[in-house]
Amino acid sequence: MKKDQLLVELMGSEDKVMGIAQLLHFQTLVTTGALFLGIIAVRFLSSTMGNNSIALTLVIACLALGLLIFSADFFIEGAKGLARRGGLPEVVIGLTIVSIGTSLPEILVTTTAAADVAAKPEVADFAIGGILGSIFVQITLVLGIVVVNKGLKIRESWLKRDGLIMLLSVLVLTFFLLTEHTLQRWESGILVLLYIIYISWLLMHRKVILLEEGIEEDVAVRGSSWSVAAYIIMVVFGLAFAVFAAHHLVEYARLIAIELNVPHAIVGTTVSGIGTSLPELTIALMAAKRSQGVAIGTLIGSNITDPLLSIGLAGLVHPLAISDAGFGLIVYIIIPFTILGCFVALLMMRTSYEFKKWEGYTLILLYIIFILILEAYNRSWITF
Repeated sequence: MKKDQLLVELMGSEDKVMGIAQLLHFQTLVTTGALFLGIIAVRFLSSTMGNNSIALTLVIACLALGLLIFSADFFIEGAKGLARRGGLPEVVIGLTIVSIGTSLPEILVTTTAAADVAAKPEVADFAIGGILGSIFVQITLVLGIVVVNKGLKIRESWLKRDGLIMLLSVLVLTFFLLTEHTLQRWESGILVLLYIIYISWLLMHRKVILLEEGIEEDVAVRGSSWSVAAYIIMVVFGLAFAVFAAHHLVEYARLIAIELNVPHAIVGTTVSGIGTSLPELTIALMAAKRSQGVAIGTLIGSNITDPLLSIGLAGLVHPLAISDAGFGLIVYIIIPFTILGCFVALLMMRTSYEFKKWEGYTLILLYIIFILILEAYNRSWITF
């Protein structure tokens, strides 16, 4: 990637805008494509030799991890470029394009699960647990890892505007779930509508947000060495490859967990929650080095997208009712921990508007405590 960045800097110094033709020779795109084709080839080889080959499974996992890292970096470059070209603050790009893109795994998982609820009602626990688990994973484990890796500074506007909306989104979803223990279609419609209003407000007030960020509108396009078409290709292909890679990393672990008869809500909260959060983790880690606005915007934005858009779309497909088997786990463990995680993260953001490394370790510890309590519940050491 360093060679690519050097090329971009050299071209940018000559004020030359590179297009799709140059992008085809971009080293990161070539590497990403090679890793993608490698996964396809190994999977084909695995299907011919049998799916019990542990060696091939490990090779696929390593290739998927490499693809996730390269594609996330590719995606970030495109997202930042579009921000500059469109005159949008990078935090808004993180809250909109990046957060929606990285939430695609959650959207796909929950809507697919919702389509099966009519035949298998217990699958609703998987969908609900997956969304709440993803929120909790991102606000504790993922944010904690990013902060430990590189401390983050928080703008007051990020906390007062987007942080509070994140908390309100989780509380509204919780209210709907606790009333009759079902997310009805009309309630899902309200969640989706709230999300549309939020995104529309961000885009309509981009000039105000630019001033809050201390950025003059006429400098938005400086440093944009690629054409708009090239940036769009970076975003689309980077995101598609990241989702593809994340799916392959989580696929085998989820199937094994289900085969071991682990409750659907636990599988959704842990395996699926972590797996679908891999794009956010990778993109936030990569973005934190170059754009803290994108990093924070991605995590907070994704935690607004998931409780409003992701589960809202699933609820529109089919109402999601908490089953009797999953009621105690979801209502007494998963929901309280999700709300607690949001409160703790926002409180840490408020303290001098900066995340310190010890706060990152605290968030990771909170997630570990959550996992231990889940295990205790699964072993019937805790009952409700």
